[in-house]
Amino acid sequence: MEGNPAGVALKFDHVTVSFIDNLALDDVSFEVPAGDTRILFGAAGAGKTVVLKTALGLVKASSGRVLVFGQDITNMTEEQLFNVRSKIGMLFQESALFDSMTVEDNVAYPLLNQPAIRVDAAEAERRAAEAVNFVGLEGTLEKFPSELSGGMRRRVGVARAVVTNPPLVLFDSPTAGLDPVTANTIIKLIVKQRDLKHTTTLLVTHRYQNGNLLANFHYEPATDSLDPNRNGTRPAGETKFLGFKAGKLIFEGSQQEVEASKDSYVVKFVMHNG
Repeated sequence: MEGNPAGVALKFDHVTVSFIDNLALDDVSFEVPAGDTRILFGAAGAGKTVVLKTALGLVKASSGRVLVFGQDITNMTEEQLFNVRSKIGMLFQESALFDSMTVEDNVAYPLLNQPAIRVDAAEAERRAAEAVNFVGLEGTLEKFPSELSGGMRRRVGVARAVVTNPPLVLFDSPTAGLDPVTANTIIKLIVKQRDLKHTTTLLVTHRYQNGNLLANFHYEPATDSLDPNRNGTRPAGETKFLGFKAGKLIFEGSQQEVEASKDSYVVKFVMHNG
């Protein structure tokens, strides 16, 4: 275990990831202090999802180091990664739910199958119900994914990602394919999790509006709504944008900096408000 004096949740230190002849990540370096938010943007195949999978240890760095809460996970075995992964929630693209399992069983799955945090069946049932209520899907515990709309399935995915109360949560294109109203509902849940649980959040998106909401709004429990940040109303933590192109990190900065950029690649993302 390495020291983590700065409270850094995730650090990539000159990370390169290669798949045979494909350079998926090319000498990528960044760090995310605990409680911060990062918006990852870029074209398809730019390396955004690879960053999330590398942070989870699902993909191994060819060179460089990956640190999660001060632990160097770069060369960890699957067994060594159990404890690290217990601190990370992940919403995969299209939710990746198990079709043959009910909502309850899908959400409880991490609690019953992650060795570092395994709980008994009764506790898993209680916490799964709590997580499903958190995303506003009361009454769906016994339903199967095929009985739910796309937006509801995505909310179940969010519930599964946060059921273990992880301090770091990764969201891979959580609003892809959803209409704007449903997409904003998903973003509200992500902000709700971030603000109520003080989680560190990484979000991959093609929608600039998603990043704008995370940067400028906070969750208001009294009204169950997203409210604009004002002095004293934004919980601790900073939002920055990370731009990826062909495996390289080409941009890192605040919303003001991303909007002021003259780079045509970055401008295209900012103009994409759908």
